[in-house]
Amino acid sequence: MAINPTGQSVFDQIGLTKQTQTKSSDTLGQSDFLKLMTTQLNNQDPMKPMEGGEFFSQISQFSSVAGIEELNKTFTKVADSMFSGQALQASSLVGRTVMVESSSGKLVQGASIEGSVSLPSSADGLHLSILKPSGEVVKSIDLGAQQRGTAEFNWDGTLSDGSMASPGTYIVKADARFGRETFAQETWIKERIDSVTLGDGLKGIKLNMSSDNEITLNQVKKIL
Repeated sequence: MAINPTGQSVFDQIGLTKQTQTKSSDTLGQSDFLKLMTTQLNNQDPMKPMEGGEFFSQISQFSSVAGIEELNKTFTKVADSMFSGQALQASSLVGRTVMVESSSGKLVQGASIEGSVSLPSSADGLHLSILKPSGEVVKSIDLGAQQRGTAEFNWDGTLSDGSMASPGTYIVKADARFGRETFAQETWIKERIDSVTLGDGLKGIKLNMSSDNEITLNQVKKIL
């Protein structure tokens, strides 16, 4: 078996020297790697031959890197496609009214804060508390016993003393009683979508509500 002549590199023998100089990258392609491996075998020292395990290990490492690069490219294409689809879906909601997972709503002059409470099972009693952002309770609403499913509510801004609340943001807290136990429940608030903001990636898509709130697409529970 021939031994690599002194002073002549493996790259010179297979014609890679010129190629790697003209490339903008220092990395080798798959065909270059295979040529290099073949020449390395042909010119190895017969007194110290490369073991088969070492040879296949190098091939495996190269294949793994190439496979990961292709996988990353595929994932990037899938992510871009998902982003485009979600952006299109979000833009179609502009001007629509939706139910969003939220505990706050904006009261405007002549309008109400509407929403619903999702109950996992029939409740012996459902109670709503309307609070200012400071935590002060301004209105209590007793919705009575409710069946499993969705219990709707509507607060027109009337306070406990009969006066009208000032326009602004209010917190809606729902508590359901099941037997002797009372548990806090998730609330959905009715909102209108005014515009969509497209950021970087799927997490960058934001829905801008008429209440000045900003939510993500997955917070939309129902399209009305």
